[in-house]
Amino acid sequence: MRFWVPLLVAPLALSSCGPSGGGGPVEVAIIGTPDSLTQQGVRLGLPAQHIRGATAEGLVMLNQAGQIVPAIAERWIVTDDGLSYIFRLRDSEWPGGDAISAADVRQRLQQAITRLRGTSLGLDLARVRDIRAMTGRVIEVRLTAPMPDFLRLLAQPELGLVRSGSGAGPMVLSQNEADKSVRLSAIPPEARGLPAREDWEDVARPIAVRPLSAEKAVAAFSRGDVDLVLGGTIVNFPQAEAGPLSRGTIQVDPAIGLFGLVVRRETGLLADPSRREALSMAIDRAALIQSFGLSGWRESSWIVPPDAFAAPPFADDRWNGSAIADRRRIAAARIAAWSGPGREAVVTVALPQGPGSDLLFRRLAEAWAEIGVATRRVAAGAPADLELRDTVARYASPQWYLNQFQCSLGAGLCVPKADALLRETLGERDPARREQLLVEAHATLIEREVYIPLGAPVRWSLVRASIRGYLPNSWGIHPLFPLSQPTT
Repeated sequence: MRFWVPLLVAPLALSSCGPSGGGGPVEVAIIGTPDSLTQQGVRLGLPAQHIRGATAEGLVMLNQAGQIVPAIAERWIVTDDGLSYIFRLRDSEWPGGDAISAADVRQRLQQAITRLRGTSLGLDLARVRDIRAMTGRVIEVRLTAPMPDFLRLLAQPELGLVRSGSGAGPMVLSQNEADKSVRLSAIPPEARGLPAREDWEDVARPIAVRPLSAEKAVAAFSRGDVDLVLGGTIVNFPQAEAGPLSRGTIQVDPAIGLFGLVVRRETGLLADPSRREALSMAIDRAALIQSFGLSGWRESSWIVPPDAFAAPPFADDRWNGSAIADRRRIAAARIAAWSGPGREAVVTVALPQGPGSDLLFRRLAEAWAEIGVATRRVAAGAPADLELRDTVARYASPQWYLNQFQCSLGAGLCVPKADALLRETLGERDPARREQLLVEAHATLIEREVYIPLGAPVRWSLVRASIRGYLPNSWGIHPLFPLSQPTT
């Protein structure tokens, strides 16, 4: 067996200065609607993911760097064939005092996986074959085929374990119904099966979290009312730039995932894959992001980034470095060949409200006007030819990217042949063959032009200089528990 026993979460430095001063609460704003913090169910938005992660830990969790660390499981081993994960649980309790047993964890983990069926995260978990309680504090999860990213999946907030509506920490929540804010208090370590600390109540700081619009969150940060703003996307990035940030900085995550346009209707202009490719060819992705003043952003013309494969099967640029003028000339010819009496070259694009969406729409409209296509904008969720997809990856495998386009999700144009190839990977134990299946599934989706990639998602935060418990990471989630921890 291959032993893998990670270290416990290290204490994080956190200055006592900030709007709360001294040992007062760390003030956090998460961009969202009033009810977004306490959203229930399995399809959680980013605000609710942060709260769930703070109050209902799973077998493992993510630290501030996005790394896997122990949670309810204090250690684990992975068998050499990668098919079995065996976890030893902490000696800890549910709220109310009952011991957390392997049977409890097995039942709740199975229930969570069942509830996730029909979601993209449910597809990611499809390799789970069975879950066994081996002894009172040992649980085994067995897979149909190896999955190197499996622990990262188990760390997702949606797999936090809950009994009777409450999780086992590491924090407890109280809610202010008037303004929908919440206050999180760290559970003493001895109540979580960890060594006690006598001065815990004096050094562990509460976290005050409020849901705000991007505009109000930036204003609150600029006034000094909050220490940290989380949950920014490209839709509201221009608002972050507009704020007077002399007392803080914009932090942009090195996020990975999907940022592009899903094909929602395969009719009219978009009925043929070659014309859908024409729209993709016409976009100058580097110039598009320059409009936002972002440096270091990674553009992409593929669904799966080439380096996500063990052996990249294609070049970084889909069109072999062709100049944008040459690409647009080819694209314009395809559009002109289709256009004619009764055929108007128009596409509708569904985008959320926000200044970043406004800028994105202008750049797309300009690019497509160059090839003879008019562009109309509709609200997010309205019927449209194309719709913005802006999603951070749960894990780095090509499987995650490809799962987002499975037909069972009903998220846009899909290809049954690609779904069949992905199902074949679920039981394939040979890594070379598994990768070949993923390459073929990707090629099938590219051939059908189901998606117009732009690049990596943009995720930003505002972080005051006094905050030490924050680190940019690839997953766009910034755990709240580390902010409460003492500096020593």
